[in-house]
Amino acid sequence: MKRIAIIGAGMMGSAMSIPARDNGREVHLVGTPLDDAIIAHARETHTHLTMQRPLPEGVAFYCFDEVRTALMGADVVICGVSSFGVDWFLQEALPLIPPEVPILSVTKGLMAHEDGALETYPAYYQRLSGRSNFYAIGGPCTSYELADRRHSAVAFCGGDMQTLRKLRTLLGTDYYHISLSTDVVGVEVAVALKNAYALAVTLAVGLVQRQDGLDATPAYNPQAALFGQSVREMTALLQLLGGGPENIVYGAGDLYVTIFGGRTRKLGTLLGRGLTMAQALQQLEGVTLESVVIARRMVQALRTRGQLAQFPLLQHVGRLLDGEQRDIPWAAFTTP
Repeated sequence: MKRIAIIGAGMMGSAMSIPARDNGREVHLVGTPLDDAIIAHARETHTHLTMQRPLPEGVAFYCFDEVRTALMGADVVICGVSSFGVDWFLQEALPLIPPEVPILSVTKGLMAHEDGALETYPAYYQRLSGRSNFYAIGGPCTSYELADRRHSAVAFCGGDMQTLRKLRTLLGTDYYHISLSTDVVGVEVAVALKNAYALAVTLAVGLVQRQDGLDATPAYNPQAALFGQSVREMTALLQLLGGGPENIVYGAGDLYVTIFGGRTRKLGTLLGRGLTMAQALQQLEGVTLESVVIARRMVQALRTRGQLAQFPLLQHVGRLLDGEQRDIPWAAFTTP
């Protein structure tokens, strides 16, 4: 039996314990210092506090002060932190992981630099740690549905195909379907882009509510139009940032699943109703919005590079995030 340690007991990190246990692996789930209540609840009830799903029998739960014990004999470590926890993982968790152990990250997003460069999280970890064994998961997969064992198709990406195959053997199941790619930039950029564009597509939900009332019948033509423009811009951005355009399948799939629910949909809907960013955030007080952080990073990077105008829908999102109130620039999306 292979041992998998998961650091980060948020919803996706915890959900990864399910295909791991279904595959017969020994799983140690380690909370960050912010996850103590989740770990305590899991120990008592064997359910996840926020996801409200049962966790498999045989998962062992650890607080972060027990991480050294949890890591003993681990064949792979899954980094289960959100984008807000990337630097914490780099500084506090990574030094405790033996250098030969591969690290598989569920975190989606990009780091932005002052010169307009955007960097994937595996590249960021590698550059600052000097290690080379970082891998990542991309594609449309929500924690809730993974925990319910719904069919999900994802991509594992990294620099070494042999290690990727081993990771697939450890985690693949008859419902968790894993493609492999050495195009880390392509996969990671594709799935990071969906955060900003999911916000953009759901503007159309709020627009119809503004026109016809909160109980209005949903209108799908406007959403489809913004979805199409999103895929067009995401494909161009993939190529601009050095990723293969074939990876758009992971970004488009992730975009599709994201617009149906969650925090990003709530924000996009409020902005579409005509609320300012400040008003929308006031209504969403206490909600963590990774999509806003990632969208702002992308907008600022392209603005610095002088290329933002090439992406009119993303430019519109940037203006909304800056507090402006503007109508969706539909005419900018038509082609000659």
